[in-house]
Amino acid sequence: MENLDNTDLQILKHLQENSNINTKDLASKLFLTVTPVYERIKRLERDGYITKYVALLDRKKMNRGMTVFCNVRLKEHAKNVGSNFVKDIVALPEIIECYNIAGDYDFMLKILVQDMSSYQDFVMNKLSTIENIGNTNSIFVMGEIKHSTALEF
Repeated sequence: MENLDNTDLQILKHLQENSNINTKDLASKLFLTVTPVYERIKRLERDGYITKYVALLDRKKMNRGMTVFCNVRLKEHAKNVGSNFVKDIVALPEIIECYNIAGDYDFMLKILVQDMSSYQDFVMNKLSTIENIGNTNSIFVMGEIKHSTALEF
C-alpha cells in the first residue's frame, strides 16, 4: 500500500462502493479530469490492487437465503488427501468460500442454500460423498449483523 497516494485510495474507495461508476462521474467526485483517473485505474488494475469487478446478487432472490458455516475435519492429512478434498469442494456450487484453518478442524466452508431442507439434501447427497471427511460441525446463521466486501483503509 506504500505506493498508493490519497487519490488512489479515494478511487479504490469509490470503486468498492460502486464498481459500475463511469470514469467521468468518478473524476467529477475527485475534482479531477477523466484522463488521469482512467490512467490511475488502469495502473491499479495492472499492479493487482484491483483484481475483479463483480455484481453482488441478492441471496434471497436467488434462493440462497440460508447461510451455514461448516467446519470439516479430515480423517487423515496426507498431501493428496487435502488436494482431493479441495478439488471436490471447489466443484460444489453451494460452497461459496472455503478456508484452510488451524485448530480443531481443518477447513471452514461457507455454504449458501435455500433452507434447512436444502442443507440436509446438500449434506446427505453431496458433502457426505466426499472421501476422508472425519466429521463436520454446522453453524447456522440466524441473522447477519455485518456483511461487507469493502476493505477499509
